[in-house]
Order: sequence, then structure tokens, then C-alpha cells
Amino acid sequence: MTSKNTVCLWYDGTALEAAQFYAETFPDSAVGDVFRAPADFPAGKAGDVLTVLFTVAGIPCLGLNGGAMFKHSEAFSFQVATDDQEETDRLWNAIVGNGGQESECGWCKDKWGLSWQITPRVLTDALANPDPQVGRRAFEAMMTMRKIDVAKIEAAVRG
Repeated sequence: MTSKNTVCLWYDGTALEAAQFYAETFPDSAVGDVFRAPADFPAGKAGDVLTVLFTVAGIPCLGLNGGAMFKHSEAFSFQVATDDQEETDRLWNAIVGNGGQESECGWCKDKWGLSWQITPRVLTDALANPDPQVGRRAFEAMMTMRKIDVAKIEAAVRG
């Protein structure tokens, strides 16, 4: 990995599984080097995966199998911009359908507890619209949703 800055994500022995899922699910994602323990250690054995280098939607990451001590929280999330309902559905359904859970306003968690915002561009464009009424209507529509419904956001934009 050549990036000077890498996001380090803590896992409880499942970093490789998570990296493989992200690589299969998100465009511009891949699993890189896998580093294994060269000898037995207090929490594991020689050959156990210690870290995994991977990329998620172009973001370089390091998965660290650090144990059960720390958990993911909503304080960190990946926000993935989608172009249409089909892409929104595909990503949302992959995360939620693989042991994850739905949340509000386009947020969901994967089975490892990592939070994702699956956000159609039509929503972010509406919220940035110079007409404050367009942003208000889109925001109010979003507040009623779990997975974002592109058609309902487009209808809110039109008024």
C-alpha cells in the first residue's frame, strides 16, 4: 500500500473475512497483503492473521485483528455515494443481508459493527441546493426513511 495515511479498523479475528466482503461488494476495492503471526503469542498461534491491507471504495485500510477489547461505533462510518436506486439497493442489501442491520436516514451496520452511510447523490445534491425549501423537503423526506428511496427524494425536490 503506497498511501501515507491509512484507516486502521479493529476486528476481533475477522479482518480478512471483512476485507474479502468489502472487496466483493464495493467497486474500487481489493484485498492486499495479509500478515500472519510468525510465532505463537499470548492471544493466538503462529499463522494467525494479524493484519490485512485492503482498499474500500478507493480508501486504503488496515484491518487489525486486535481482539474483543474495542468495538466499532457510529462515531466512524464510511459514506458511499450512489448514482441510482439500483446501486443503493445493491450495497444496502449486501451489507444488511450479510448479517448487518438497518438504521435510519441511509445508515446501516455491517456484521462486524462498522457503520455505513449509503447515500444517493440525489440526496446530497438536494441538501446542497441553493433553494432552502428544496433542501428542507429532501431532509424531511429522508427523516422518514431507513434505506434512501431515490424516487421519494426526487419527488420532494420537485415539491
